[in-house]
Amino acid sequence: MRDIKQRDLIARTIISGIAMVGIFILIFILFFLIKEGIPVLKSTSLKELLFGLYWYPTYSPPDFGMLPLIAGSLAVTILSSLFALPLSVLVAIYLSEICPSPLRNIMKPLLEMLGFLPSVVLGFVGMVLLAPWLQNTFELVSGLNLFNASLLLGILIIPITGSLADDAISSVPSDIRDASFALGATRQETITRVVLPAALPGIMQACLLGMMRAIGETMVVLMAAGGAAIIPRSLFDPIRPLTSTIAAEMGETPVGSPHYHALFFAGLLLLLMTLALNFAAIWVEKRWRWQLH
Repeated sequence: MRDIKQRDLIARTIISGIAMVGIFILIFILFFLIKEGIPVLKSTSLKELLFGLYWYPTYSPPDFGMLPLIAGSLAVTILSSLFALPLSVLVAIYLSEICPSPLRNIMKPLLEMLGFLPSVVLGFVGMVLLAPWLQNTFELVSGLNLFNASLLLGILIIPITGSLADDAISSVPSDIRDASFALGATRQETITRVVLPAALPGIMQACLLGMMRAIGETMVVLMAAGGAAIIPRSLFDPIRPLTSTIAAEMGETPVGSPHYHALFFAGLLLLLMTLALNFAAIWVEKRWRWQLH
């Protein structure tokens, strides 16, 4: 008994230490972004940063309006989520509740393997194949636009969200399903009224991770979104999200310049957007869980 208690104490100590290291790293990243991003306010106002319509950081005088960049990030995240998240949940329901066991043993690993697909490969496909098809089919000026990037991002996040949602649905005890069938419910009623509500917190966490993957993705939007710092007014407008702006401009920006600090401020905005998304999902999850009980 004493050996078991000592092992538990050692395990808790190791896990707590690793968790503290992770928290320290996150705090350090936040501190570094604030330290390098806030000095841009010496060159422009916060209002101009957040609501300015023009991003010309190399002009004289420079314009650091990030509203088009923020709008581009939100637009590509929302559109890709609208396309990918429902499909991911349907894939998870099929794998967990409908798919025969032998076929599931094949499809589940394949789905997880697709989650490791390099984003640069999808970006290349978007540039070489999808962009010319969109341009010729819809008679567009360019096929590199919001729709192109959103479709590729949706393909990128489906494996992640679908696999995690499948784990959440599969973790629902089989006794709940058996009780539902015993009461005369059909398979469809059991899935929609029993299994999905029970797995809802896990499904929401999977969707949250997928949206975070979309909002933080760089290579796909850098290669397929068009790179124009404008507020999109249609699905086929080119965009320039925050991530692609940082990736494209950081390597050629003088260290310590207002442009340099503006890019770190863009990174700080990305972190804050991710935190806001996380807190919103936690609030919705708690509210729905309370309603279920």
